[in-house]
Amino acid sequence: MFNWEGVTEFVAVAETGSFTSAAKKLEISTAQVSRQVSALEKRLETKLFYRTTRKVSVTEVGNIYYQHCRLALDGLEEAERAITDLQRVPKGKLNITAPVTYGENPIAPLINDFIAKYPDLDVRLHLTNQKLNLIDEGYDLAIRLGKLDDSTMIAKRLASRVQYVCASPDYLAKYGVPHSLSELDHHNCLQGTLDYWHFQEQGKVRNIRVKGNIKCNCGRALVDAALKGLGVVQLPDYYVLPFIKTGKLVSLLENNRESDEGVWALYPQNRHLSSKVRLLLDYLSEELAKQKAE
Repeated sequence: MFNWEGVTEFVAVAETGSFTSAAKKLEISTAQVSRQVSALEKRLETKLFYRTTRKVSVTEVGNIYYQHCRLALDGLEEAERAITDLQRVPKGKLNITAPVTYGENPIAPLINDFIAKYPDLDVRLHLTNQKLNLIDEGYDLAIRLGKLDDSTMIAKRLASRVQYVCASPDYLAKYGVPHSLSELDHHNCLQGTLDYWHFQEQGKVRNIRVKGNIKCNCGRALVDAALKGLGVVQLPDYYVLPFIKTGKLVSLLENNRESDEGVWALYPQNRHLSSKVRLLLDYLSEELAKQKAE
């Protein structure tokens, strides 16, 4: 069993550079700090500090020991915060960023429902398609879609999204149903910001260049165009699935549909995951799963 006696006092002296300052920080006597550190040195059979009448400095061995002790104390402090947080009602500031369209629906309505449950929260939701620096700009959480870049952030998968290719029954009756990727070349493809669509063929990802007479960076506008029989569209499920279920749009090329993409929550790994963030993550994950099942 590890003996913690003297560790807190040792760390305080190492960080303040003085037995007197360490005593003030810990609100105990200087003599007690000195006794505890001396007992620790005796137990470890090594000198942790160089002491003079004017200065206290950490030895090489002491510095190594300090690094490990600091990590251990940080872990204990975080454990205590986690337990304390579990007993509190979520309140205070919560800064979140999400992509514009996915943020508008479904994320923003779910966050509004979450605030209704916990009205003491002060939430800032910033919708942008730019990948912001969470630490520099003070965000607790970011919602990201698809493949993630390598980063120092911790990522939790909240849900998945599926890209559907679809068109209205009227369009298909007039221009025919594409049964292969090559046949897309003969159709009016409604484009977003990219001039190619993602597919899967024989277990491999394929990007197919498409062309058409409408190009727009707004998913809702593209859905509207597809509903009006103006062409074929590829969009995520949250745009088109309700219309596919009602028959207003027809799902196409299902055998070539790319694997599900992740919907992720990112947060800094060096930031304590507070109860309000943890609760929000659990809430979003649960509600997004419900929406998928409906």
